[in-house]
Amino acid sequence: MTLCGLDCSECGLRNECSGCVETNGHPFGASCVIAACCGNKSCENHGRFFEVSCSLQEQLIKEFNALGIADMEEVTGLNALRGAFVNLQYTLPGGQKIKFWDDDRIYLGNQICRKNNNRCYGLTADENYLLVCEYGDNGSDAEIVVYKRR
Repeated sequence: MTLCGLDCSECGLRNECSGCVETNGHPFGASCVIAACCGNKSCENHGRFFEVSCSLQEQLIKEFNALGIADMEEVTGLNALRGAFVNLQYTLPGGQKIKFWDDDRIYLGNQICRKNNNRCYGLTADENYLLVCEYGDNGSDAEIVVYKRR
């Protein structure tokens, strides 16, 4: 059982994560944005995050779409993503290399292909930040499009 209602039985990481309920919303040792939102029994979405409309997910979708990125298709859904899968390394203008996310945290995000292009947009969010990046195959040549405080 999970705090958000997600069925983890088919997940390839289920033996590695230690479980959502068992870790009180810290499946890989770090917090989960979904558990933080929906783990509270008074939350309208408790135990049903992926089965019903969720205010957090809806708000993040609105925020991503409001960015007005011209060649990005409309965002219609977000997925639970482990930080290790979305924590790409970016090179800043001064040459410094940086990562923004915690590898063990669970975020909400999605991958959306660019219109008329072979690159994709990677969308990731937590309670405080939105990140849209652009990258090639397997996350290569990652570039920040938008990184902002929510």
